[in-house]
Amino acid sequence: MSTSRRQLLEAMIAGATSVSLSGKPRAQEASVLRLGVLTDLSGPYRETGGPGSVAGTRQAAKEAQAALPELRVEVLQADHQNKPDIGAGIARQWFDRDSVDAIVDVPNSAVGLAVAEVVREKDKVFLITGAATTELTGKRCAPTSVQWTFDTYMLARSNGGALVQAGRKTWFFIIADYAFGHALQRDATAFIEKSGGQVLGSVAYPFPQTSDFSAYLLQAKASGAQVVAFANAGQDTINAVKQAREFGLIESGATIAAMLMFIPDVHALGLSTAQGLTLTETFYWDLNDRTRAFTKRLLPKMSPDWRPDMEHAGSYAGSLHYLKVAAAMGTAEAKRSGSATVARMKATPTDDDAFGPGRIREDGRKLHPAYLFEVKRAEESRGPWDYYKLLATTPPDEAARPLAAGGCPLVRD
Repeated sequence: MSTSRRQLLEAMIAGATSVSLSGKPRAQEASVLRLGVLTDLSGPYRETGGPGSVAGTRQAAKEAQAALPELRVEVLQADHQNKPDIGAGIARQWFDRDSVDAIVDVPNSAVGLAVAEVVREKDKVFLITGAATTELTGKRCAPTSVQWTFDTYMLARSNGGALVQAGRKTWFFIIADYAFGHALQRDATAFIEKSGGQVLGSVAYPFPQTSDFSAYLLQAKASGAQVVAFANAGQDTINAVKQAREFGLIESGATIAAMLMFIPDVHALGLSTAQGLTLTETFYWDLNDRTRAFTKRLLPKMSPDWRPDMEHAGSYAGSLHYLKVAAAMGTAEAKRSGSATVARMKATPTDDDAFGPGRIREDGRKLHPAYLFEVKRAEESRGPWDYYKLLATTPPDEAARPLAAGGCPLVRD
């Protein structure tokens, strides 16, 4: 690493860990549990993770402390800038200098994989609510990690399987050139081919440097594929969908498959552009009475007139379960061993207003349903943020990759 690069990294870490979210110096008592929200605060995943994930984590801390007055919780935040070395460096500094006990969120699978290794080494806790690669519950699973919200298998099964069954047999992928994009294409291709479909081609674009997708969209259009699939997320998905409309892909008969899209993306696009898109989320703010109640509590911590997505909800639910389990173990015991805490989390059923009842498998995969939605037309919407209509529900055990198929060394035959 060059001197300038090292100095930049050190400056980023120092700036990220200097104060708690309240702006006050952090307490040093051993009884305090510290959650570090490591997210994207300035890049393409800011709206789908970012401040919303911080807000969800803070809401979990508030509720846990209200229910357990003896519990003390602090929440830190940092921007990993979608760089694995910066993410791993912040994690190491948080553990070594700032007594952080658990890291939350981490959108970007490459950063997530790097952070997971530091968490394992330090025997802390990793609540993965933004990274999607199935490697985190596969060959690189760890006794210190829980993948809470979604993964590429779930997205591929829900989105890819539904479209092939609907007769859209030929596909072309435009993918973000890092771990998440490649994992999502791999998992989707398996479902497409199993269902009798065919992938005609794919192209990977530099991430996160790309905003102009015109060359990639021309390749997709030239392929003649019935489905053009975007294996990306956040601002990249927004730009790609907008440009697909401009290039006439939809008018030419192609279906646009946004393999990972969140409700803030739909809001940014507007219903006139996003209408008809199919997407999968594991949380929708208007799904039922419990999700509406959670959203009402979280709204004061969100941007004005904003609604949470599944990553924000996952940061809340994962943090809440961790804090409940840590309190039941005793703070000192929970701080002593992340692997022991995660083992207790797996043994304890989950239940919260965002996802309802569920459980965590041996490989660290949190189980809950996945929902396939279609974006409403403008005339179907009752008002702001009324964007989805439910097409199908995948049960928890089917939404996750079969336990024996992942190769996780924690799984015993």
